[in-house]
Amino acid sequence: MEKIKFFRNSIMPYIYISLAAVLLSFVYQLFVVKNSFAPAGLNGIATMVQYKTGFSIGFMSLIINIPLCILAYFMISKQFAKRSLCFCLVYSFMFLYLQQIGLEQFQYNAQGHDTIYPVMLSGVLSGFVYGVCFRNHASTGGTDIVSKYISQKKPTLNFFWVTFALNTLVAVSSFFVYAKKDMSGNLVYDYKPVCLCIMYCFLSTFVGNMILKGFKTACKFTVITTHPDEITSEIINNLHHSSTEISAVGSFNKDNKTVLICVINKHQIIDFQNILLKYDNTFSFSETVNETYGNFKRIR
Repeated sequence: MEKIKFFRNSIMPYIYISLAAVLLSFVYQLFVVKNSFAPAGLNGIATMVQYKTGFSIGFMSLIINIPLCILAYFMISKQFAKRSLCFCLVYSFMFLYLQQIGLEQFQYNAQGHDTIYPVMLSGVLSGFVYGVCFRNHASTGGTDIVSKYISQKKPTLNFFWVTFALNTLVAVSSFFVYAKKDMSGNLVYDYKPVCLCIMYCFLSTFVGNMILKGFKTACKFTVITTHPDEITSEIINNLHHSSTEISAVGSFNKDNKTVLICVINKHQIIDFQNILLKYDNTFSFSETVNETYGNFKRIR
């Protein structure tokens, strides 16, 4: 049992992180490098450097991320730093390997037309990668580590929106990097790379935030009633959920009441409302629950 727990808590996160790193290396090789836009953060800067000089994204990632992970080890968290370093090493070496084997026949080269499609594909897949990493207490390096440090110092700031703000600087830089010369040799600036970078950042931020919050959304009902036993019985028998009872007193006329707290699946909301409509002296309100945690016994 202890070995299984150790494997699940200590080994599996590194497997998930490594698989996410492999996926991101494919995303960059297949959808990003041929389409003249900077994705986000450090990798966006590395992409622009490779575009201008030919210096590989993989090497650039290693040069910048290793020192950042060392700083994270002392300033953020040892576990976070080690897992982030794992991601960066796997991503960098995998990207370098993909460059060597050549994937030209599989690359999405929009050739300047309909570039929105590779941006959408790469943005969604990268957001998935970011979400997986942060659910496993890691990052993809670069500005993610900077954002983690800022959000740790100021917990009220959402990590992904801090990242989005930092990535705006990359978008502005891409305006100048991807300028091209016309027939006369004059530089022609285009806002298209900026728009593509912002779209990529928005999609990756949105999907990453969804992954981080989780998909097990539910609905929490708080019910104030004088019929707790009847309502609880219907919840158990009809919805196969239970509830928590709290004794309460009405502030207006000091009547004794019961507060029921119940979390149900989203598709059961109408059924729950129909149960409440049967009983007088019953008031309720609902809230969205992003995810539920803990070990629960199923009601049969």
